[in-house]
Amino acid sequence: MIIELARLLLGLLILFFHRQVADFILNRERELAAVLSRRGILLPAFPSTKFTHDLYFCIGTLVAVISLVRLWMA
Repeated sequence: MIIELARLLLGLLILFFHRQVADFILNRERELAAVLSRRGILLPAFPSTKFTHDLYFCIGTLVAVISLVRLWMA
């Protein structure tokens, strides 16, 4: 039961802070790409900021809904 509540809290936190999480991950990916490109390894283009915001919003929603369903069935 505690794990399900923690998973629900995690989903809600991702849902509420999806923009900050997406921006943080995109910044880290761009820094990694810059380091790799200096060493001669080229990576494909990154997704847009809007797409990553939407992606993390959907991930947070999915985690929260699945947790609510599992809590309901328990």
